[in-house]
Amino acid sequence: MNNLEFYDYKPHLSSLREEIFKGLTQPQKAIAPKFFYDKRGSELFDQICEVEEYYPTRTEIHLLKTYCRDIAQLVGQDCLLIEYGSGSSAKVRLLLDALPHLAGYMPIDISQEHMLQASAELAQSYPDLDVIAVCADYTQDFQLPPYSKKPVNHKLIFFPGSTIGNLHPQEAIHLLKQSRRLLDKGDSMLIGVDLKKDPAILNAAYNDAQGVTAAFNLNLLDRINQELNANFDLSHFHHWAFYNQDESRIEMHLVSLKEQTVIIDKTPFHFRQDETIHTENSYKYSIEEFQDMANYAGFDAQQVWTDADHLFSLHYLTISH
Repeated sequence: MNNLEFYDYKPHLSSLREEIFKGLTQPQKAIAPKFFYDKRGSELFDQICEVEEYYPTRTEIHLLKTYCRDIAQLVGQDCLLIEYGSGSSAKVRLLLDALPHLAGYMPIDISQEHMLQASAELAQSYPDLDVIAVCADYTQDFQLPPYSKKPVNHKLIFFPGSTIGNLHPQEAIHLLKQSRRLLDKGDSMLIGVDLKKDPAILNAAYNDAQGVTAAFNLNLLDRINQELNANFDLSHFHHWAFYNQDESRIEMHLVSLKEQTVIIDKTPFHFRQDETIHTENSYKYSIEEFQDMANYAGFDAQQVWTDADHLFSLHYLTISH
């Protein structure tokens, strides 16, 4: 495909075994949320985005549809659109349709196979658009690949999905600073941020009545069973998600319902009754809190859009110096 280029920066990927063993030997057992997304996990997450209680995806899409013309006016022409964690590239199509005079589109994702498939589909859908796919870990220091097919007047980093909420605030600041280093004066960043709200809404969003989020969380153990020859009995673990008011974050855990020993790749791991595996955080911010973080990282908060219920926010950050 003539309009598709690929750069592999070969990000270091710790083995599943290495990270699972490390996480399960900590005082607070933990497994990184990036391991949710095997094939089944990705399918379950797509289902989560459709359940009634889970507002973030549909609210962000509503904001993009409602304000894409305003965003396009701010961005202008000849923009290189860079997307972090592009995944299936569903949301970015709303921007691509609103920004017809792009210099190019650069998806950046750590999952090479999934990103290449999505990039190829997107390059086919937009034959006049140059797609520069990059396999890299955008949370670590890296440089953008050279791009010179078309003149670039402006760079815009698009980071949807409130994924920044999965990072500890200090990690989120590091990511913003790393993004700042990739950009120049006049460039910008469009980022989705989940807002603080009634804890009842948050707790419902991560404990949907259909049990899809519970299945998503428990699928992590099934993945370990399949890939690391483990013997987790999923009926002996329970999904637990709650809003931690002190930390302003949703926490997801898997709770051991009994004292038990699980064998993973011939190695035993002991669980006390009610002991948990911490699988995810999702930090929530006020608009002012997030803008303060962005300012600290070197951005100017130029514009913010929210829905009528103040559930979610889209921030347009710029660099003026």
